[in-house]
Amino acid sequence: MAITNKASISNPYNRLAPFIQDYIYTHSWTELRQVQIEACGVIFDTDAHLLLAAGTASGKTEAAFLPVLTLLHQNPSSTVGVLYISPIKALINDQFERLNDLLKEADIPVWAWHGDISSSRKQRLLKNPQGILQITPESLESLLINKHSQLVHLFGDLRFVIIDEIHAFMGSERGCQVLCQLARLSRLIKILPRRIGLSATLGDYSLAEEWLKSGTETPVITPKIQGGQRNVQLALEHFYLNNEVADSQLVNNSYYHYLFNQSNGKKCLIFANNRTEAECAIASLRKIAQTEGLPDIYHVHHGSISASLRESAEAAMRDHNPAVTAATITLELGIDIGQLERVIQLNAPFSVSSFLQRLGRTGRRGSPADMRFICTEDEPSDQDSLPEQIPWQLLQCIAIIQLYLEERWIEPIQPLRYSFSLLYHQTMSILAAMGELSVATLAQQVLTLPPFAAISKEEFRQLLHYLIDIDHIQRTETGGIIIGVTGEKLVRNFKFYAVFSEHLEYTVRDESREIGSIVMPPPPGNRFALAGKTWEIWDIDRKSKTLWVKPVEGIANTSWRSGSGNIHTKVLQRMRRVLFESVDYPYLQKGAKHRLQMVRQLGRSAGLDQKTILPLEGNKYCIFPWSGTIAYRTMERVLNFVVREVLDIKRISGKSPYFLTVELGNNTGNELESELVSFCEKGLSSDDLMVSAEAPKLQKYDEFIPNNLLRKAFATDYMNVEELKI
Repeated sequence: MAITNKASISNPYNRLAPFIQDYIYTHSWTELRQVQIEACGVIFDTDAHLLLAAGTASGKTEAAFLPVLTLLHQNPSSTVGVLYISPIKALINDQFERLNDLLKEADIPVWAWHGDISSSRKQRLLKNPQGILQITPESLESLLINKHSQLVHLFGDLRFVIIDEIHAFMGSERGCQVLCQLARLSRLIKILPRRIGLSATLGDYSLAEEWLKSGTETPVITPKIQGGQRNVQLALEHFYLNNEVADSQLVNNSYYHYLFNQSNGKKCLIFANNRTEAECAIASLRKIAQTEGLPDIYHVHHGSISASLRESAEAAMRDHNPAVTAATITLELGIDIGQLERVIQLNAPFSVSSFLQRLGRTGRRGSPADMRFICTEDEPSDQDSLPEQIPWQLLQCIAIIQLYLEERWIEPIQPLRYSFSLLYHQTMSILAAMGELSVATLAQQVLTLPPFAAISKEEFRQLLHYLIDIDHIQRTETGGIIIGVTGEKLVRNFKFYAVFSEHLEYTVRDESREIGSIVMPPPPGNRFALAGKTWEIWDIDRKSKTLWVKPVEGIANTSWRSGSGNIHTKVLQRMRRVLFESVDYPYLQKGAKHRLQMVRQLGRSAGLDQKTILPLEGNKYCIFPWSGTIAYRTMERVLNFVVREVLDIKRISGKSPYFLTVELGNNTGNELESELVSFCEKGLSSDDLMVSAEAPKLQKYDEFIPNNLLRKAFATDYMNVEELKI
C-alpha cells in the first residue's frame, strides 16, 4: 500500500510540536526531507502502520520520531509511550544521544535499556515509566520474563513501536522472536500499538509489510520516497595475495601498499567479511605507517573487541580526521560515525543489501559516495584445477555491483516457516513468565504467536512430551505444566534471553584493561592478533576463561569462525553473465581488468559457456550450478542421497556455492549429468533428500527438539529443489 504527498500535509512543519520546530530552526534545517513529509502524513492522518524504506542518511529516524513525538507531546502517555527496538546496543546508544538533544526542551524522557545500563537507571524507569524506551530483543525478553507482573504498569499506554533496521531482523530467528514479543506484549496490555519499520535496504516491500503487520489486521503504508541522484564513485582492483608476508616485506607488498595508499590521510572505513581479515588489514597498515614514521590512526571494530575499544573506534571516526577503522558487520548499521571520505570493501560483500548498507556509510552531506573494492586470491598455477583458477570473489563483486546499477535489485528476505528452536524458547519463556499453565492454555499462548502459524497442535504436543522426557518441563499433580529442574537452570541464566548461539570465548586482558575475546586460545608463549595489535600469552586462567597477555612487536593472525550467510541465486546467475559477456565495466582498475580478461578466456576455452559439468583430471568432474547457497546445499544432498545410490561416487567436495567436484568410479560424466536431469524431472521434494537418522542442529535450541521436527524444518527452510530446475 503506498501514498504520495497530499494537500493536507503540504506544510507538515506547522503541525510539529513547538520544541521540534525550534530544534529544526536552531539546527539550520532549510526544509523537511521527503521521507519526513511523507511520514508526517501517515502518522498524523491515518491509523496505519508505517514502513519507511529509504537510503542511508535520508533522515528516516527523524522522519519516524518527529510526528510521533509531536503526538506524545500533545497527549502525554501515562506509561512508556514509544518502544524503540534496535538490533544492537551501539545503535541504541547513538540514538539515545540524538533523541536527548532533540528533547532538551520537551518533558519526554528517553530511557535506554540493555546490559550496559545501570540497575539504578532501570529502577527509575520502573518506578515512573514514561516517554521512550530503547531496547534490544534480548532485554525485552528479560522484561517479559522477569517483570511480567509490571508490564501493564510499564506499557499500559503504549502508542508506537519503532523497529530500526528491520532487514536485520526479517528472515531470522531473532526477527521471529521480536514478533513473538510484540504479540505477547499486546495480548497482556490489550493494546495494539502502531508499528513503524525503518530500513535502507529492502528489495521486496510487500514481504517487509507482511512482516511488520504480523499478528495484526492493521494495514501498512509504505510511502514512495524518490531517491535523489547520488554521485557514486566506484573502483575495483584485484591482487594476488601472498599469505605468508613477512613484516619486513609489508611496505613492498603491492596489496597492502595499495590498501595503505587508498586509506592514508583519510577518514576511511574498511569493511572485511570476517574478523581475521579485519585484524590482518589493520595490523599491516599500522606496521607500514610505523615504518614510514606516520601516526597511528588505526582501529578495529568487531564482535570480539571489548565494548570500550569499540566505543573508542567509533569516537575516533566521529572526532578525528584522518582515522581508519577496519570493521565487520558491526559498523554496517546506522551508527553515527561522522562523514566518511571513503569506504573500502575487502573482497566481495555477501549480498547487494550489504553492499548498499556499506556504500551508504559514505557520501553524506552532499559529497560523492566513494567506495573502493579490493579482491584478492592466491595466484593460481597451471597445476590447479579449473574451478580453482577462477577468481570467484572478483566475479561476485562485479555481479553484485551490476545487479544494483542495472536493476536496483536487492535480495528479497524469505520468512522462516518452521522455527522449532524459537518454539522451544518461547514455550519456556512463557512458562517462566506466567508460571503453571494447562496444556490447552500453553498451546493457545504459544501457537497463536505469528511465527508459529505453520506448526500444528500435534507437533507442539510432540515437543511437550519430549521436553517432559528430558526434564525441561514437568506435569504437576493437577495436570498443569511448569518448568522442570533441568529447564530451570537454563532459563534462569541471562544467556537464555538471546535466541542466537554464542561461541564460548576467552576474555583477553593485559594488566590494565579488557582487550576483547577469542575462541580456543593457543598455549602460553604463542602470539595472536586482536584489536589490530599483536599479543603474547603469558598465562591462561581456564576457570575464569581469561587470557593474560602482553603487547609485542610483529604481526600474527588469529582465525575466527565465520559464516557467509546465504548468497542468492540471482547473484550466481549474474556472475555467469560477467564471465561470458563482452562488457568493460568502467570501475575496473588495471589489475582487475586484466584478471577478468584472463578468466573469460579460460572459461571459453574450457567450454564453461556451453556446459555446466566439465571433466577434470582422471575421472573427476566439476559441476557449476550457478545457483545460490540453498540450491547448492540441495545439490549436495541430491549427489549424496540420490545419485550416489545409482552411480559409483568415490568422493564429493567443493566450495559453496560456486562449484562441486565429483570423483566417479566406473561411471562417466554423461551418466552423472543424466542422473541429475532425471532427479529434476521426477518431481521429488526436499523431504526425499532427508535421511531418517539425521537431525541437523543449526539453531541455538535445536538440541532440545525431536529429530523428526528438525528434519522437517531443514527440508523446508534450508533446501529448495525447485531452484535446481532454474
